[in-house]
Amino acid sequence: MNSDRQPVEEPGVAAGPPPRGGAFLLAQLGAHAAGRFGERVGKLGLAPPDVGLLRMIAMEPGRSQRALAADLGVVPSRVVALIDNLEKKGFVERRRSAEDRRHHELYVSEDGRRVLGRVREVAALHEDDLFAALDEEDRDRLTALLGRIAEQQGLTPGVHPGYRHLPKRQG
Repeated sequence: MNSDRQPVEEPGVAAGPPPRGGAFLLAQLGAHAAGRFGERVGKLGLAPPDVGLLRMIAMEPGRSQRALAADLGVVPSRVVALIDNLEKKGFVERRRSAEDRRHHELYVSEDGRRVLGRVREVAALHEDDLFAALDEEDRDRLTALLGRIAEQQGLTPGVHPGYRHLPKRQG
């Protein structure tokens, strides 16, 4: 066998430089940021979807699982599985609704509030790390520009679109 073989190039396919467009860079940075955030909150025993749910419940204590599912754009059964996980960890409490005993209201537990405090610290460090190449003015401008793009694209503020594509959790 000849180890000096060169890779075979497909005719008509130019190698060219790596992608550098804005959409590619957003995707590249988004994947990198999401991965790093996942590693960081993983040390707290959480996954990024857990963090989002805890934050949403803390912002509106007593909301129903059905309302949370609607805000996330997922079927209620998906939220039940996610909440089950947070309840097992002691971060969320389900309470029967006083108005409709068939429904549960969601609350962040004392342990959940403590872990959310730690998440805020981790998130601030994460943001500082990601934006270290920018001064404060550049960071503010970039954040404003990204906000405009997100709004134009019809994204729900504060809700990661990835909830719609989460794999089902195994019991």
